[in-house]
Formats: sequence, structure tokens, C-alpha cells
Amino acid sequence: MTHPSRPRRARGALAAAIAVGVLAPVGLGVGTGVTAAPAAAATQSLVCTSQKTGLAAKLKTDIAAALRGRAGTVAIVVNDRVTKTSCTLRPDSKFDSASVVKSTVLGTLLWDAQKTRRALTATEQKLTKDMITKSDNTATSTLWRQLGVTKVNGFLRAAGMTATVPGSGGYWGLTQINARDQQKLLWHLTVKNTVLTDASRAYALKLMNTVVAAQRWGTPAGAPSGTRIHVKNGWLQRATNGWRVHSIGAFNGGGRDYTITVLTHGNRTMTDGVNTIQAVAKAVHKDLNPAGAARLSAPAFVPPAAPQEATVPVPETHPVP
Repeated sequence: MTHPSRPRRARGALAAAIAVGVLAPVGLGVGTGVTAAPAAAATQSLVCTSQKTGLAAKLKTDIAAALRGRAGTVAIVVNDRVTKTSCTLRPDSKFDSASVVKSTVLGTLLWDAQKTRRALTATEQKLTKDMITKSDNTATSTLWRQLGVTKVNGFLRAAGMTATVPGSGGYWGLTQINARDQQKLLWHLTVKNTVLTDASRAYALKLMNTVVAAQRWGTPAGAPSGTRIHVKNGWLQRATNGWRVHSIGAFNGGGRDYTITVLTHGNRTMTDGVNTIQAVAKAVHKDLNPAGAARLSAPAFVPPAAPQEATVPVPETHPVP
């Protein structure tokens, strides 16, 4: 999609970007356009509650420390069903979804298939695997077109994700999301409910558990060994608010049952966003699992091969091992 008022050269650059997988309108300026306030400036609105004595205060202190000195805007929601603990920071702030919306696309497909009690076709299974485990944009666009915004909105209503607004014109990467709705999605994937069947939930979680190694950064950082990890990340650069970098994760096994959502924008580089998310995740995992279990080190993050500061932002792809 191009705009007739753009110079021909700019239109060509944008068209080339879309052709290789940038499926959201992107700014054509060289700069990142970062204007967000430092993340730590908002930590006074960080709220934690818990039925476990002392845990809420510790989480609030450690999450605030993880954000100290970091630029950008950060939204966090944590829910632990074992200790009845929750933490929220900017839970209702809006962000461009980038590729975390792919888990919503998967949920929509499964929900829609359930209505006619049909199994996913072999083609749909291949598309969903590529979409979740490799964050494949082409597969996502195919499923987005197949479903249509009407069905996506139907799933959002059913799941109570009332603040989520699908991107228009097929630009699914510009779906508007917030951390509260992402936690609702994770709840519907991890708890028995009437929206997604047990079989649908198991299918989605299996895919989120088998994301390729190069994309297992983010909320899994610092999780205890033996924890079953389910993750979906998203990353996108635009001319305003720099890099959007997001991570949603569900963690269970060994008596654990919790979910973490961290959404960010205003990052100068993708790596800055990843580092912010992983600092928060390490603090949360440590506080929710204080028994000295061995920790999973943060996976080596491999930035996109193309320069992050480019005339046309790099497509959302990672090298696949």
C-alpha cells in the first residue's frame, strides 16, 4: 500500500520493504524518532499484590531496579496463579502489536475451526507452525486474509480482549494492543475455559514451546530450569517511537503457573528493547522462584542481519538455525 503523495523513490522503497516482509506501514526517515520518556519515570505507577507475605514488595523493588536508567516506554503485567500474585505497569497503554499478534491470529483460527468441529487442514498446520515458531510474516498474512477482520474481532470479543483493535488494510503488525489484553490471551491459552477447547490450547502451547532458538529471548530469560516455556515475541521499527519490542510468555511445571507480558516502544535499537524485557523477566522469575533453582541464562540474542538504522526498517526476520 503506497500513498500517491509520496515521492516515487520513497514509494519504491516502501514497496520493496513490504515485498520482503515488512507488513506494517513504516517510516522512511533515517532516524528512530525516539521521543518516549525514560521507563523508570513511570515506575511509581507499578502496582504489585500477593497473598504471599513480602512478595509484592520485593517484586516492586526488583522490577523498578530492572527498569532504572532504561529509555523507552514499558508496560508490564504479571500473574502468578500459585501465589495469587499480580504486578501491573501501564496495563492499558496502547502499542503497535508487531508479531505478538500472531498468537491472537492462531487463537482466532482455532476458535473459528471449533465452531464447525473441524480439524485444521495440513496447510493450516504448516502455516501456523511457521507463523509461531519462526514468526513467518507470509504465513501470517495468508491466515489473516483467510480469517478476515470480522472473525478476528469475533475472537477478541469472545476472549474479552476489548481494547485490542486489528490493524486495517491487512496491516496486522499495526494491531493496537495493551498488556492487559495480552494477559487475557495467555489466560485463555493456559486455563480451561469456554472460548478455546483443551485440544486447541494444547496445540497453541505446543507451538509456543517450540519457537526457534534465535527467537527464544525475552520473557524466558532467567526462568528456572525444568520450567516449560511458551513464548511469542514481536519487533518492529517505525519513524516515531523507534523500536517496538514485545514478549509474552507462559511458564508452568514443577509447581509453577504464571504468565508475563512486557510491551515496549521508544527503544533506540532492537537490542535495547530486548535487554529491557530480559531485565524485567529475570527479576520476576527470581522473585517467583526463590528456592535457588538453577536459572536459564538469557539466550544469545542475534540482531537482524540488516542495519537497524536504515532508510527502510529491516523486515521482522531472524536467522533460523
